[in-house]
Amino acid sequence: MEPTRPMNLSAAAVAAPVAPRFALTVGPLLYHWPRERLMAFYAAIADSVADTVVIGESVCARRRELRPDDWFGLARDLAAVGKEVVLVGQTLIESEADLRLLRRLAEQVEFMVEAGDASALQLLSGQRRAFALGPHINVYSRAALAEHAALGAVRWTAPVELSTDVLALVNPPGDPVRAPGGEPIATEVFAFGRLPLSFSARCFTARHHRLNKDECEFRCLADADGLLLSSTEGQPFLVLNGTQTQSAAVQCLIGAAATLRAAGVARLRLSPCSAGFVEVLDAFDAVFNAGATPAQALPALQAIGLPGGLADGYAHRRPGLEWSLA
Repeated sequence: MEPTRPMNLSAAAVAAPVAPRFALTVGPLLYHWPRERLMAFYAAIADSVADTVVIGESVCARRRELRPDDWFGLARDLAAVGKEVVLVGQTLIESEADLRLLRRLAEQVEFMVEAGDASALQLLSGQRRAFALGPHINVYSRAALAEHAALGAVRWTAPVELSTDVLALVNPPGDPVRAPGGEPIATEVFAFGRLPLSFSARCFTARHHRLNKDECEFRCLADADGLLLSSTEGQPFLVLNGTQTQSAAVQCLIGAAATLRAAGVARLRLSPCSAGFVEVLDAFDAVFNAGATPAQALPALQAIGLPGGLADGYAHRRPGLEWSLA
């Protein structure tokens, strides 16, 4: 009998499967920032570890620090440094002017577009080219995702309240929904940021300041991370952001890498905040792609001065404000 030959560790390492990298997506800026601050933010993103950048005004048509041509110019600048750029329109379409801009996004061919509502779905499916589904498109079942895939969707950002086990049922990693070209639909989750919960034709920020929506004086420029509302007991409750209502807590799924990978998630959406966002990107990249632990990354996140406490309850079928790593 021949002696057992020692294992070639280097060969074994080469043969070992390597987990696919989580792609990091910078979500659209949900707040109203001055032009200079906005451009400085995207200059920093250009040098960051982000893979994809979603840009455009998705909350309020009155926010015009950047005009449509400015957004296209910014998109080209980001693409020139290797970022995948996705354009997004408003989530709540209220006027013919809103529709004209949406048509312009749908008809251009330089960049992928993210559908924020049914109007965008209709326009994009008519162009017969690939597009992404935003988190406010109501996809809560495999059948619904397959229906949208047939229209041309190739990427899906799950609604923010879905738990990780439901993600695996909607788009199973072993049997994913496929686009018309045969490629599997990629699942993206809202992994960081204040959760966008609802939209309204009424501007809550203007109402707070006793102003009409059309004469709002752009008061939301003073709220770089939205306007915090507290309960009668003094507990953070919700955030007003113009026509959008957000969670007071900051969604943070930095401790969910294993469950997200098991659910077939391929992409993480990180929503911009006013302080330390590049450090947020670095922390998620370190945990999800470089082997760091949440315990190693959390101190850096908490030192940034985030706009609210951390939460991950929805991901675990718990109340949204709960934080599993407390």
